[in-house]
Amino acid sequence: MDGLQSGNAGVGDIGENAEEKYRALAFDTALSTLAAVFVYVVVKVSLDGIRQWRARISVLIVGSGPVGLTAALVAVRSGKVLKLTVLDERYRTALLCRPQQIALDPRSVKFLLGLGVDFDNMEGCWHNEHFFTRIGVFQEYLLSILEQKKQKVEVKVQLGTKFTEEYLRRIPHNNWPRVIVVADGSCGDSCSVLGISSDYTVESCHAYGANATIERLDQRQVPTPEIRAHSLYFDLSAYGGEALREHRNPTSKPGFHLKIYGTFRNRYMALVCPASESKMVRFLRHTANCSIMKNIFHQSFNAYKTDIEPRLSDVTLHNMQCSRRLFEIQLSHRRISAAYIEEDNVAVTVEGEAARVLNFDTGCGVNLGMRGLESMGTFIYRTATAVDQNDILEALSAKMQHSRQVAETIKQTGLAESMYE
Repeated sequence: MDGLQSGNAGVGDIGENAEEKYRALAFDTALSTLAAVFVYVVVKVSLDGIRQWRARISVLIVGSGPVGLTAALVAVRSGKVLKLTVLDERYRTALLCRPQQIALDPRSVKFLLGLGVDFDNMEGCWHNEHFFTRIGVFQEYLLSILEQKKQKVEVKVQLGTKFTEEYLRRIPHNNWPRVIVVADGSCGDSCSVLGISSDYTVESCHAYGANATIERLDQRQVPTPEIRAHSLYFDLSAYGGEALREHRNPTSKPGFHLKIYGTFRNRYMALVCPASESKMVRFLRHTANCSIMKNIFHQSFNAYKTDIEPRLSDVTLHNMQCSRRLFEIQLSHRRISAAYIEEDNVAVTVEGEAARVLNFDTGCGVNLGMRGLESMGTFIYRTATAVDQNDILEALSAKMQHSRQVAETIKQTGLAESMYE
């Protein structure tokens, strides 16, 4: 009996030893697996980091206007561009002599400062945190920055060269850009060359407006702060009876908003009012008498112009061109503002007025283009570091979503920022 108990004890000891060995082996195996997984993760993360750090792509920008050149600067500053090509069918002289004035709002100024733009070295003036300069001056400055970047990035500016199917055919397939940025304006046809749909969504901004311009060759092309006037009412009784004489009414919607902008030589005016069915607004929307709007702009300019510029007289009035009547202000934006050309592995994004444009000039149109470029750096980075096609499609989807957000913001608050405030 004692021998049997002794044998059972021996078997129990052997079982316990085997179980301990099994546990030790399982622990060692689990530890080895964890160590292997850790090493794999560290190596993969390191290799992915190296790959992303070394990733560089070729970028082609069509259009060398303010938005196109700013997009080029964003691309260079992204650190992910090996070769940058800027294309424009206009020659350098035609680009740099553009007399129109642009107004960069505080948000655009901050964005450009982040890109290294030094406003102290650019001809222009400041007013209420806005910077005013001529388009040609702005473009020349950006071109000079791109010239300086040639030490780090291969930058090629091809002016006098039109973007066509023939141009694309001449590019060797292994040299095709990975990203194409279309910024050739509202009248450009680069999107059709790339096969991108020309369908637009047209939305009302719930306002009516009119524009006027006057060129005075005896004045200088000097950047000038804009002038704004609010809650304007006009006496139109001479054109349609006493019923059209409207006065300020605290219970009614605000009156008209006026802006005078541009250089002294090329003066522009914008008149806008929130959508309403007042007698005056209905009359100005449907009148066939073009002299009414011209007279409104004439009197408004003389009332609110700067003290140092001459008044408009009946003699100089013939130099003014203006809208015949009030029109509905609308925003047109592309249904498709980003695309992927699968056979060539090319991501395309549409920017500036090629993507969205108002049918009403506020003098601040360049800021609409700058808003779209705020996501350009991230888009280029994600495209350059993409592992597969899904990564590129996700980057394009995010870019298109941002473009829609920009359009919606412009529709909701664009006129408030550029005219009403």
